[in-house]
Amino acid sequence: MSCPKFEACGGCRYRDMRYDNYCQLKQKHFIDTLSPIISPRCKINQPLFIPDKTRRRASLAFEISKSGLILGFNSQASHKITNIQSCPLLTPKLNKILPFVKGLLEDICQTPYNIKKGKKQISANITKGDVFICEADNGIDLVLEYNAPLSLEQRMIIFEKSQTDNDVIRISHRKDTFSSTETIIEKITPFIKIGNYEVMIPAGTFLQPSAQGQETLTGLVIKYMQSVQGNIADLFCGVGTFSYFLCDLSDVKITAVDSSKDLLKGFNDSINRNQIKNIQIINKNLFKYPLDAAELKDFSAIVFDPPRAGASAQCKEIASAPVKPEIIVAVSCNPATFVNDAKMLISGGYNLKEVTMVDQFIYSDHSELVAFFTK
Repeated sequence: MSCPKFEACGGCRYRDMRYDNYCQLKQKHFIDTLSPIISPRCKINQPLFIPDKTRRRASLAFEISKSGLILGFNSQASHKITNIQSCPLLTPKLNKILPFVKGLLEDICQTPYNIKKGKKQISANITKGDVFICEADNGIDLVLEYNAPLSLEQRMIIFEKSQTDNDVIRISHRKDTFSSTETIIEKITPFIKIGNYEVMIPAGTFLQPSAQGQETLTGLVIKYMQSVQGNIADLFCGVGTFSYFLCDLSDVKITAVDSSKDLLKGFNDSINRNQIKNIQIINKNLFKYPLDAAELKDFSAIVFDPPRAGASAQCKEIASAPVKPEIIVAVSCNPATFVNDAKMLISGGYNLKEVTMVDQFIYSDHSELVAFFTK
């Protein structure tokens, strides 16, 4: 699908290519990146491509210019915002909501708020920030992010505007990515379906970019885990994307580990609501404090899905452990750091049996993968 903004926008570098040529190029880049760890015994599966119109979450930047409010994505290697009216990556419901989002931000930016400067109260206006949009299964979730408090007038704007669109079910605010998120209006708690469960999602939470991508990744993980019994570790578990599928296997217990207290609180609330008895949640920074040999010996299998930095500390512990899990399934959003992780596992006695590229970021340089290791 063509897009008039692709040359300016930083998201779709290869959108001007024919689709089949793009797929061949993406697969070649993928295999070239993995070449240091690929052996004749490793099966490279057919890549799986997630199409346009499926991206269910996005982060948009906004700023006030001379011509009005600009809302869109950052340009290639720049802080300049490419103004958009729609995006071929996004789901139809997210594209439909963009005019509402722009109108809400315009009203908020036109409404001053008071800040204390010395002993005086001065008036100021919001001039820039970000907005996170997410399509849950039951409606649209918005998080406004800018470094300013919400005045009473702005809160009233948010409340009144939210009543004009039935698709918007929650609007929240935070000052920056590391600040706590305050929900301003919640008509109903957003949820997504993961496996057999309705999972309530916290505001601004990390999700797989598309529902189709989530299904693809979880399908591959279950393919490799379906015969496992005993204890399974779900490391860097996030909202529990894999745990909800794994817990339905027979004779298993899941230990889900992540460093985010906010994510784990929502995860814990959800497993209690769904009365899931075989998932245990642990709050732990696996970059600083990976599971050690004493902990690893209790697991039959491990699935891990780290951020782009990879899981080098954890893979080092797995490789050196005297008693190792029989199966490891690695999910990665960065094939380059995955190569480093895989080298450690291979040096520790694992065989890389299969790897599959999953392209959730169509027409970009980014790709994900699922890899299957056996001891």
